[in-house]
Amino acid sequence: MTDAGPASWPTDGSSTGAARSVTLTDLLRVPMHRLRLVVAVAAVGLLAALGYLVLVPAAQTASAVVAVRPVVTDAFTPSGAGADRAVNMNVESGIATGTEVVQRLADSAGGDPRDIRDALEVEVPTGGQILRFSYQAQDAQRAVQSANLAAQAYLDVRRNMYEQQRAEMLRSYDASITKVVAQQTAVQKRANSAKDTAAGDAALAELAGINNQLTQLNAARTEIAAVDINPGWVTQTAERALVSSAGHRPLFLIAGLLGGALVGVVLAYVWESTDRRVRSVADGRDATGLPLLGTVRRPSFRGSPRAVDADIRYVAMAVAERVHQPARVALVTAREDATSLTAGLAVALASDGREVFVADDSGRAERLRAAVLADRGRLPIDPSRPLVPKPRPAGTPAPAGATAENAARRPSPHPPGARPSTDPDATLTLPRVASARAENGRPASPDEVSVGVGSVRFGTWRQGADHGLVLFNAPPAESDERGVAVARQGCAVVVVERDRTRQSDLRRLVERLRAAGVTPLGFVLTRNGRA
Repeated sequence: MTDAGPASWPTDGSSTGAARSVTLTDLLRVPMHRLRLVVAVAAVGLLAALGYLVLVPAAQTASAVVAVRPVVTDAFTPSGAGADRAVNMNVESGIATGTEVVQRLADSAGGDPRDIRDALEVEVPTGGQILRFSYQAQDAQRAVQSANLAAQAYLDVRRNMYEQQRAEMLRSYDASITKVVAQQTAVQKRANSAKDTAAGDAALAELAGINNQLTQLNAARTEIAAVDINPGWVTQTAERALVSSAGHRPLFLIAGLLGGALVGVVLAYVWESTDRRVRSVADGRDATGLPLLGTVRRPSFRGSPRAVDADIRYVAMAVAERVHQPARVALVTAREDATSLTAGLAVALASDGREVFVADDSGRAERLRAAVLADRGRLPIDPSRPLVPKPRPAGTPAPAGATAENAARRPSPHPPGARPSTDPDATLTLPRVASARAENGRPASPDEVSVGVGSVRFGTWRQGADHGLVLFNAPPAESDERGVAVARQGCAVVVVERDRTRQSDLRRLVERLRAAGVTPLGFVLTRNGRA
């Protein structure tokens, strides 16, 4: 193998040196690669929401509507266009949810006033004089009773307030009337005891004014006493047929699923920040500072254990460009197994006529042989097989006048020159026993596999000392240092598994190689696995 020597390749990453911008695809790549974590946490959130709906019964809501009536002295006098402003509905809503109403509910239905206050809700529609009492309870019957009790308690409290106001006003009028009556009695006595006409006329005039004042007070008292103090009435009572489930229970499932997915995405980013994996060529170049020798993809359908053969051949050409015989190439990894890539490179290099020796000291020789045999069967063109028929051997020309009948004649069992001689002293010629040969015409040893016009042999590192091209299937460097030790005697190719190789392990591997005096040829990005 007389390839050119290694060319000058930059070892500090990208030649431009510009910082790579983070795109939306980079942000979505993290949760996509941690999809199992996101799905698991989302499933936990969905199960939590489902368990809540199963274990916690749905709250039942009952509603009662109260029409608020303004209290006026003359109920038959129209109040004009501002009837909706006759009652301050904000004040009425405060009274409906006040302490007195809640305490009456607690005394009637039982329970903690704080829980009743949380379960009771009063709505005031815009521009109307109605109150809608809504009460939530675990039982429909309790919700109905509590809603009706709340509406009735509000009407009772408001009626008591109006009664107290009317009683205070009547008491005030009664006091004024009593005082005026006393004045009337005194003036009447003075008028009766008057001796002259002038004094009698003055007393009578004063008595007339007092009588007029007393008449007005009695009329006002009568009007106040006749006021209808009914604060309103219940226009719609709560019934079991009108009870509805509080809230939208399917929304709990959606909220649990979306919340779990959001938490899963956050955990994916947290996990990725502590356990960074190589996701792309840029990540591998940033972590190693080495040039890319090639990327080895998997077929489009998942689950296939083999790589794309064309990618391996491109990697083999890149490796062959940088080494020359005798070559010792160690395929080193951090924690992964490079057996499949080693076998693929051996087949690709041997198919061009090279004698490749694959060394392995970790007991993976049989796996390497099986992989080489499988890869050999997928070669696009077998150079060992001629594209045209072989020429006829010399000395056996076809007769010029041969016909189809002569061609179909059975050949003689005694080839020319092989008939038995009658001379007893004649030399007996024995047929030569053919040795086992491979497809390319060379003798094949038991540990050799013919690939195209080349071959692949297997053995340990010591057994490959006399071979020109040796590929060492190194064990993971995190647990075994033999790969770095072998690379000191030749060169190294760093194998990086996408979505599996940690960037910290990859940096540590490159630092170990450089500390041992090894300059790696580059790195190969392979495998579309999952983290």
